[in-house]
Amino acid sequence: MQELFRIENLCMAFGEKEVLRNINLTIRRGEIFALIGPSGAGKTTLLRILNLFEKPTRGNLKFNGLANEGEINNIRRRMSLLFQTPAIFKASVFDNVAYGLRVRGIDKMTIENKVKSALNIVGLEGKEAQKARTLSAGEAQRMAFARAIVYDPELLLLDEPTANLDPANVAKIEEVIKRIRSERGTTIVIATHNIPQVRRIADRVGILLNGELIEVNTKEGIFMAPEDARSEAFLKGEMIY
Repeated sequence: MQELFRIENLCMAFGEKEVLRNINLTIRRGEIFALIGPSGAGKTTLLRILNLFEKPTRGNLKFNGLANEGEINNIRRRMSLLFQTPAIFKASVFDNVAYGLRVRGIDKMTIENKVKSALNIVGLEGKEAQKARTLSAGEAQRMAFARAIVYDPELLLLDEPTANLDPANVAKIEEVIKRIRSERGTTIVIATHNIPQVRRIADRVGILLNGELIEVNTKEGIFMAPEDARSEAFLKGEMIY
């Protein structure tokens, strides 16, 4: 599988606190890569670095072979980051989803078609005119998901996208994740505490502990034959942090 994103010798510190150490990781085009680990391990920070929101203290990042800082804006337009708690604009569902297309200067007809397609994928067709802030929590997260995929990003970064949702909405979002990978070839990186979810949707898994990426393996390898004893202990709930 072709490489999409490469991270080499990445470290990140906030003041005196080092939150990521010596991260080396390759994200493959078209895969679903799950990032797991306890709270405070650095998962969200790593996602923000991948999205170029944060600049690492040191290390190299290459997106599709591009590493030039002058390319940052172009690279960011090819990816999308969805947080656990979505930002909801005081507008209709349609206008919330269309926002990213409008700022890109896309024409009105294309926007209409793409928004309707994205809402159909997440199961919110027919709700275009509804005020976004009247949606349920699950519907709001699905709307945010539509906003994240409406411009067909090459890389979709998800930070605990199903936390605090009911099982029906969890299942719907997992279905959407698998569908956009299958139909659009979108590369997906998901940070999650939901181990059963990782088993259901991931291709490969990385385990972050105390800012270190201790193991990257196939899903089967992580759960059936982990290479690092700490990985096994974490998955069994035997480690105390």
